[in-house]
Amino acid sequence: MSTSITDWGEEQVDAIVKDLAYLRLLVDLELVPRCPMLLDKAYPLGRCKEIRDEVFNLIHKRLLQTTQPGLMLMREALIKGAILKKVWGSLRDEYFQNAMILDDWYIDVSNDTVNPNKPRVEILPLEQSRFFTITSFEQFIKIAHSYWGVEIYCNDVCPALAPFLPLIYVDAKGRCWMGEANDDMLSMTMNSKFCLAERVLSELPTLPDGFKQKWQNSLASISHNPFLHDVGSPLEFCRIYRQQQRHLDKSFRDSAVMAYLSLPKNF
Repeated sequence: MSTSITDWGEEQVDAIVKDLAYLRLLVDLELVPRCPMLLDKAYPLGRCKEIRDEVFNLIHKRLLQTTQPGLMLMREALIKGAILKKVWGSLRDEYFQNAMILDDWYIDVSNDTVNPNKPRVEILPLEQSRFFTITSFEQFIKIAHSYWGVEIYCNDVCPALAPFLPLIYVDAKGRCWMGEANDDMLSMTMNSKFCLAERVLSELPTLPDGFKQKWQNSLASISHNPFLHDVGSPLEFCRIYRQQQRHLDKSFRDSAVMAYLSLPKNF
């Protein structure tokens, strides 16, 4: 016997897709002028987070007053105790995706941000969607390597920052940047007491000297920050932070993120 709050059939799912597709069109009208390009990709490519966030906000603004059948179904589910939440993770272990989950349903309102020829909105039972939480840097790297077309190196440029951000990327055009600073990845490494960062840092190759020199030149122009300028071993910083229980220190995490935000986005 199903315990799902939202035991929707095909017609109900179609109604929800229709209403969310309309909200997505409204969001596109706002976002296209603001976000026309991401590097060399035209909207909506790569804009799954911006689209998901805007549609999520619009859903909540419209739910109370809606007479649209699809949104009314979502409202009924929320009244019964379902929770609509934003999620980020691996879709089929092929690419990263920002989506939503409502009860046992995967709701993707930015389904066309990898392939613009796909429908804007996709709704599937969660167990059929093959959407997974990222649980290791190795899993993340496997997807990033093929999806972003990047090579990934150990962050020995800013070793004091590496327990939070252990990865440095280089793409096919020679652009180089550091990551990954979203809440999910930061929570993952902190929940592991930096053990997951320590493990991947011990596995990855060091950044080639040419890129390392560019980082050093860039860091020389930034005001001193311990996260950016302290020297040592990335592995040792993982152990130190674990001993100091920094994985429990949200303000320390926030300081690390602020240090990261002072770095160039790429060069």
